[in-house]
Amino acid sequence: MLGSISALRCINHMAYIFKPKKPIRSFRDLEVYQKTLECAVIYSKNIKPDLVKQKYDLLEGMTNCALSIPLFVAESHSMRFSDFKLGIATIEKAMQGCNKMIVYLEQVSGIYGTKLSIDLIDDLSRRYMDARGKMFRLEKSWQKFKQADIAMSKFK
Repeated sequence: MLGSISALRCINHMAYIFKPKKPIRSFRDLEVYQKTLECAVIYSKNIKPDLVKQKYDLLEGMTNCALSIPLFVAESHSMRFSDFKLGIATIEKAMQGCNKMIVYLEQVSGIYGTKLSIDLIDDLSRRYMDARGKMFRLEKSWQKFKQADIAMSKFK
């Protein structure tokens, strides 16, 4: 009996792993866009007001950085069809933006410590790191598709 329960759990887990993904019709379908926009909203609603109260010197830069990440993702998705190299460069700007937000968040945590929610700041940093990793894999995926297109065009 016990063996069949663990086998059932294993089958259920495998079914979850192999779930097909939704087709990407626009940048809004990209998980990295959705996740980074979510991060920007969390920052604007939950962290920015506290930083305004603390009169944080780099508030404008941090706010611009938070919103620039999903903007770069949206731009890169469209750009890769017309200018592939520029599209790749733009998704790399989004990855750089994730790194910058982590630096901003760590600095804020170091400066204001107990005056802000450290758990929220740590969670947001983790989300940006996860999004950055997904962007890296997305870039590699785009490069594979580009190589496949080039290979297929040789047969036409």
